[in-house]
Amino acid sequence: MTDTTPLLEATGIDHDYGTVSVLRDVSVTIECGRVTALIGPNGAGKSTLIRDLAGLHEPTAGTITYNGPDTAREIGYLPQHPAFRPGFTALETLQFYASLVGDDETDAMAQLERVGLENAADRPVEALSGGMTRLLGIAQATIGDPPIVILDEPGSGLDPSMGLHVFDVAADLADEGIAVLLSSHDLELVEQVADDLLILADGRVAEQGSIADVRARVGGSSLRQVYEHAVGGHRDTVQVVGDHA
Repeated sequence: MTDTTPLLEATGIDHDYGTVSVLRDVSVTIECGRVTALIGPNGAGKSTLIRDLAGLHEPTAGTITYNGPDTAREIGYLPQHPAFRPGFTALETLQFYASLVGDDETDAMAQLERVGLENAADRPVEALSGGMTRLLGIAQATIGDPPIVILDEPGSGLDPSMGLHVFDVAADLADEGIAVLLSSHDLELVEQVADDLLILADGRVAEQGSIADVRARVGGSSLRQVYEHAVGGHRDTVQVVGDHA
């Protein structure tokens, strides 16, 4: 891999559920050390694209190519609603996931410190708040040192301060050189931490590129205005939480 080669490349992705087309001709590049924000209306195909890129689904057509180094885990993934085995503490949970990926070198406590959960190391996972569960999910997604971490709605349902903390953790991962792809409906948080945008509308890429480039191309002084221009008639769904496609 050269310095200019994206860690992950998706080309011409189609995804159909029976006769329903959810994604059509979607091409994406994910680069190391950058936060790419995936935004778009409900039903635009964000969650389907995330699952395709994470290797959880096979697209109907197109190719997805990983260009990164050989690691215990190529892509870490945080689902929108993470759930962990009850009865384990936060620390034991990370130790368990490390054993699953064959990573004997992981310092589980260091992973908790990385996301600010060191004081909850001995707390049972069922006693964690929603925000702490999301942070534990991010820590789990980094087990095995994957070069790419994909986060599906990491701030969904969280209070503003915890949402900001979760997004700051994502930005910190990018500062470490990790490629971070996250989906969100919170445009204010996206604007604070994202380097690149991928805007989906009707299952297709409406805009893609750095925030500065997209803003210059589309027009608008704020990300909300950029979004409204890009998605047109779908802009009224921007604040609706969740994505069923």
